[in-house]
Amino acid sequence: MLPRHVQRLGRDCIAHWNGSQILTLTSPGSGCMRWAGHYPWVSFPLPAPVDFSANWRLPPFFGPWRQVQNSNWQLDNFTQSSCFHLPNPSMKSEGEEPLTKRRRLSGQHDTSNPEEETNFSHQKEALCLSVAQNEEKHNSKKGTVKRHWEYFCQYSRTMKIFENKETDQSNTESEAKFDFTVMSYNILSQNLLEDNSHLYKHCRQRLLIWTYRFPNILQEIKQLDADVLCLQEVQEDHYRTEIKSSLESLGYHCEYKMRTGRKPDGCAICFKTSKFSLISSNPVEFFRRDIPLLDRDNVGLVLLLQPRFHCKTNAAICIANTHLLYNPRRGDIKLTQLAMLLAEIASVAPQKDGTFCPIIICGDFNSVPGSPLYRFIKEGKLNYEGLAIGKVSGQEQFPRGQRILSIPIWPKTLGISQNCVYEIKQQQKEENTEEKSEAAKLDNTQEIVIASEKLSSKLQHHFKLSSVYSHYFPGTGIPEVTTCHSRSAVTVDYIFYSAANDDTAAQPGAEDSFHGGLKLLGRLALLTEKDLWTVNGLPNENNSSDHLPLLAEFRLIER
Repeated sequence: MLPRHVQRLGRDCIAHWNGSQILTLTSPGSGCMRWAGHYPWVSFPLPAPVDFSANWRLPPFFGPWRQVQNSNWQLDNFTQSSCFHLPNPSMKSEGEEPLTKRRRLSGQHDTSNPEEETNFSHQKEALCLSVAQNEEKHNSKKGTVKRHWEYFCQYSRTMKIFENKETDQSNTESEAKFDFTVMSYNILSQNLLEDNSHLYKHCRQRLLIWTYRFPNILQEIKQLDADVLCLQEVQEDHYRTEIKSSLESLGYHCEYKMRTGRKPDGCAICFKTSKFSLISSNPVEFFRRDIPLLDRDNVGLVLLLQPRFHCKTNAAICIANTHLLYNPRRGDIKLTQLAMLLAEIASVAPQKDGTFCPIIICGDFNSVPGSPLYRFIKEGKLNYEGLAIGKVSGQEQFPRGQRILSIPIWPKTLGISQNCVYEIKQQQKEENTEEKSEAAKLDNTQEIVIASEKLSSKLQHHFKLSSVYSHYFPGTGIPEVTTCHSRSAVTVDYIFYSAANDDTAAQPGAEDSFHGGLKLLGRLALLTEKDLWTVNGLPNENNSSDHLPLLAEFRLIER
């Protein structure tokens, strides 16, 4: 016979004590760890999937304070035993406008019932294993979010979901293939963390110190084992004393560009020397002393890499990394910084036949999916006439920046056309390495003059790019998120790439101006805001940045 105070629980709580000790609450939601933060003396040792609603309150059976005070339950045992229901991670078509941004999903309720949960292992959507099953089958770490590898079928737009990374081993005699992985990861500069401590009020202080965070970040990099790392917010002193040497011990060669102002962080691109050799490294500084618009110290970095594999021609891959300005009200600066990065890529990526080598652009763009800046990257064009500067990035639902973008956005003295190429071609870089015919030089000069004379409100760039991620989960339309802290949970990090002709994941026409190209083989699935709040958002005990790492596998195809 159960004690009377347990019988009074009714529908609020069902305590199911069996071998797996599963506690199920009938009002699941997204706020379990925020609740635990309000009541730090209450915890459960139950190694089971648990969901709480944001408005959940202490059930009656807890009784007086003294009863709970005398209990031996440990908070860490509970927080490390979380398990998560992941949405269906199959593909969704791109190009949709973003849904209204919601800081929390506290008003939503899970419509699943216990009978459906007992059959979850047979569903094609997502997988949520109990702690016992996780330890037995996957030996995964408790309290971590399970992220699945999603792989594209070779001849369709459907997805295959695997527990472990697998590669497509099919062979086509007409193609030379080179498979490699690329990660984009904002690792959260310690200096910026401390300057913006209000964003991390949900975190325990011990989780925010660098000596705790760096081993977690390094372990994450080791486990994901990408061939190319594009890192943002890399603090210079940490890079010099720890990060660079640690990555070199893992077989990486590192290139770094520090910001030009007082903030001591920057961007790094690191690649495995067993897979690539360095052709050129090209830092990009967005600060211009003589141009008032460009008074910010953000930077970019563009590498040209040579794959280490035998092929008929000298293949190369252009890898770019950047961290654009955050300020939601300065879309004019964001677009100009992006144009400067694209102009540098356009000067690095051309091949002898006039096409571009395959291009991958990674970074924290501080812009959301569907925003004008995002569409400009993917569609290659943007008419910004009448566009308010606060709407460029889509970061604010009710933008505060109402000033209309000027035409042109940046002054002619910057030397970059509306086509996002240098108006004065970088012949100085090429004179000592290549000889070009006088006719070609004249043609290029004429094109440049024409481009500079026809200034308008239309921006263009030469690269037709696809996004590795879809940004919304199919069926539900719930957004994927790449960053989650006390104030927001949104997507601002991306991996864009130039697609090969037969890339089933690419947008139509993405291969027009490229020789060969890249085929997206798979990606590491992202998560929802609700998923992340079940482990108290980011950073947390196992994920030590406020961003998630993005990871994709590509195949370089030469024809």
